[in-house]
Amino acid sequence: MPEPSFMESVQYFVTRHEGQWRVALNCEYSGAYATEEEAIRAAVDAAHKEGKAGRDAQVLVQGHDHRFRNEWTYGQDLYPPSG
Repeated sequence: MPEPSFMESVQYFVTRHEGQWRVALNCEYSGAYATEEEAIRAAVDAAHKEGKAGRDAQVLVQGHDHRFRNEWTYGQDLYPPSG
């Protein structure tokens, strides 16, 4: 029986870090965005590139309750996102 193939998964986390909106990937922070929306757009753009390269990619955003919600998933949500 063939081995199941699993796509590599990439998750971008949009969060407030040291008072600024940032995007985290593998515990490394990038950017310093003025708004949450700018950080989300940057994360979605990066996740879209990962998806086109054959990886499962999604963007999660940390809410005021410190929980993460799924904001955008490659192959499921429109790109570029509306709104």
